Amino acid sequence: MTSLQRLPNSLTPLDQALNALLQGVEPVAPIELPLAAALRCIAAAMPPLPAHPSRDVAAVDGYAFRARDLVGASSYSPLPLTTTPVWVEAGEAMPEACDCMLDSDSVDMSGPMPQVLAEAVPGQGVRRAGGDIAAGRPVVEAGWRMRPRDLLLARAAGWERLSVRRPRLRIINVPGGGVTAELIAESAQASGAAAVSCTAAGRDAASIAAAFDDGACDLLLVIGGSGVGRTDAAVTALAARGKLLAHGVALQPGRTSAVGRIGTTPVIVLPGAPDQAFAVWWTLALSVFDRLSGRRPRKTINLPLARKIASSVGIAEIALLVRQQDMWAPIAVGELSLDAIARAEALLVISGGSEGFAAGSPVDAYMLRD
Repeated sequence: MTSLQRLPNSLTPLDQALNALLQGVEPVAPIELPLAAALRCIAAAMPPLPAHPSRDVAAVDGYAFRARDLVGASSYSPLPLTTTPVWVEAGEAMPEACDCMLDSDSVDMSGPMPQVLAEAVPGQGVRRAGGDIAAGRPVVEAGWRMRPRDLLLARAAGWERLSVRRPRLRIINVPGGGVTAELIAESAQASGAAAVSCTAAGRDAASIAAAFDDGACDLLLVIGGSGVGRTDAAVTALAARGKLLAHGVALQPGRTSAVGRIGTTPVIVLPGAPDQAFAVWWTLALSVFDRLSGRRPRKTINLPLARKIASSVGIAEIALLVRQQDMWAPIAVGELSLDAIARAEALLVISGGSEGFAAGSPVDAYMLRD
């Protein structure tokens, strides 16, 4: 049996394949999700938060007073009180006109008349209105990923739902690439996608094409079957059902990947090998996902290289890095072991027009551990 798939004589440059893939891709419409479900999703525009607390509250358990009434009070010169002071639990609203708190050791309640044994300053033991959350503050700026500490603000304000963009990813596993399919599915979920996975009935083009129809999505990923092996047919299936934009991308690892479109849905065929799929996920799939989710540009960290990186001109290469004494130390370039993928702290995309970088050159690397 001979494969019908063939790589072209020249590979498509990575940036050209990405530009073709992004053509016409716009952010998906925002949806409202419960707080727990919104975690890791990309925030959409939301109303500003109200002030929290809405009024002054006690920050500690104790007695509420007005500071100016306690001037001169001490254990040597107790201040007698004509009325019993008000006890306030932490978190409760401060009584009218009170602006400070004293603990139980500072108020003697043992005698017939309460006595104050210490002074206080305005605001002592009090959390001011808006002290935790200033009125008008956003939960998080649109375009940033929702973090647990962002949900803390929403819960404190009494919000139960948040507006986010959550692209729908469909992942089709071509039989034989289960480990890689799990890697991509988990990577998608960690990025905040609504990811649904399925396995094609077989490795033939008809079985793979049939899996394309089972459910709408914003981005379709096919794992495996991208090469020229005798049982590789994912690219053939894509060409039969939609438009093939490029097969064979100048990316190492990942050169047998393909990009296309079915209707308006972008499609990426990732190689079945974990290292190749990992590279294609970071360079192509994540870029489309970020556009769909309206995410702001991912941050990079600029550090000098601890060692030289050599690269072949004409093909983009992936370098994996670890941080050593405020420098990026390469642990893999082009050929990525599973151990290197697991250990890496950052990823560097070396342009196809570059021969690499000299030792000490500053480079911008994307963080893999965030």
